[in-house]
Amino acid sequence: MGRRPGLSVRVKLTLSYAGFLMLAGVLLLGAIGAFLLQQGWLQTNEEGAWRRTPGTDFVVGFAPTAAAVLLFLLVFGLLGGWVLAGRMLAPLNRITDATRMATDGSLSHRIRLPGRRDEFRELADAFDTMLARLEAHVAEQRRFAANASHELRTPLAISQSLLDVARDDPTREPGRLVERLRAVNTRAIDLTEALLVLSRADQRSFTREDVDLSLLAEEATETLLPLAEKRGVTIETSGDIALAHGSQALLLQLTTNLVQNAIVHNLPERGLVRVSTGVRPDRAVLTVENTGEAISPELASTLTEPFQRGTKRVHTDQAGVGLGLTIIKTITHAHDGTLTLTPRPAGGLRVTVELPRAQGDRAR
Repeated sequence: MGRRPGLSVRVKLTLSYAGFLMLAGVLLLGAIGAFLLQQGWLQTNEEGAWRRTPGTDFVVGFAPTAAAVLLFLLVFGLLGGWVLAGRMLAPLNRITDATRMATDGSLSHRIRLPGRRDEFRELADAFDTMLARLEAHVAEQRRFAANASHELRTPLAISQSLLDVARDDPTREPGRLVERLRAVNTRAIDLTEALLVLSRADQRSFTREDVDLSLLAEEATETLLPLAEKRGVTIETSGDIALAHGSQALLLQLTTNLVQNAIVHNLPERGLVRVSTGVRPDRAVLTVENTGEAISPELASTLTEPFQRGTKRVHTDQAGVGLGLTIIKTITHAHDGTLTLTPRPAGGLRVTVELPRAQGDRAR
């Protein structure tokens, strides 16, 4: 529903300035009149007429002069108030123009208001910061959409090629074709489900409850134990009860992705994965570290980007769709937590997730 039109802020400031100036003039003239009465310069005779004492001839012109002064103050207040209000609201006009440009889709514009810090400049700086973050977020979303489209197009293109080959070669063994189509279709389903998890976490459309991260770590470890045995990786779990406040389903997804990522990207043989839980002031902590090839800090900082893979990380039967750490990052931020990736000096990676502790657990 639209708002009814009203006076602009500049008109209100002008009227306020002129009104206070008039009030000050009235008070000043009133004080002068009170002083004259106190000194006996404005008194009446027995007939009620003004008595003019020697030296008080100026009193005759007091009232017209006072009226002229008030009129001058009114005009001066209106004009001065209009100019001053315009100068004071000039930064707000620049902020308004930048807002309109952002509404039209231009996020690269910045206000960059000069001068010393005041309320308007703090607002402009905050608006510039918001525009910068929004521009970065939009650019990230566009890159993600482009990468997701490319990743989804790949299995579809492979399926199309396999079907074309089968059509042109009727004598080709159908069992092999079906198996390859099944593998390609499975990858497309995994990617779609990963995108759905990301969307759900981004929207924060989940119910929060108290969740024990140590139990989630045990469940994820048991689920992925066959994969670890197949790859010759040993999993060690330790830690105390760590109650976090969040979605059990999403936090289980986070824990499972962490452990699976640590298993898949490990040493070719005799690899090790350590899963531990603990508590810090107001934080429940889950840490997963693994052995593996050396990773530089620069590479570690990019691993949470969508469809980014570390050294020699290629599509295999368990390599995932390139969204494992991205999902972990999104779920962590959706729970107001922090995610830290630290390369191990001996090789491999240490991933630490800190989440808000449950209210009841904080009190203990």
